[in-house]
Amino acid sequence: MPSDKQLTGMRGVYLVAAELSGHGFIASPTSRSARGADILCTDADCKRAFSVQVKTKSTQASYWLLSADYRRFVSDSHIYVFVSIKEGGVPAEFFIVPSTVVAKKAYDEPFGRDVWHSFTVEDAKPYQDRWEIFRGSRASCD
Repeated sequence: MPSDKQLTGMRGVYLVAAELSGHGFIASPTSRSARGADILCTDADCKRAFSVQVKTKSTQASYWLLSADYRRFVSDSHIYVFVSIKEGGVPAEFFIVPSTVVAKKAYDEPFGRDVWHSFTVEDAKPYQDRWEIFRGSRASCD
């Protein structure tokens, strides 16, 4: 049986795929074992393709956790979509952030024997609902 964390992650992936479809993209979730990309998408003319990493939280935390290799998956065609699912059925919030920005602004913090890799809500805020990033508009917010 999947954990609450796994269900939250899956919900985020499908919410993002639905949003991308609503913006005219062909979006396909990858296998859950795919490393680095939760969704592969292309524009309707198949001229631009993207890999999408989805990070979802359903708590009031001020950050999303990243995988340890977040600096390795950096390219103009790799986009993070951070999803904040609110309690009580309020629609989710989406933050569309280029991987180049995530690699620059994310931070690593020791946590016991581990290291947590995080991206803050504060750093994500300028990218809220910035779906045009998928259209090639790379206007930077930093």
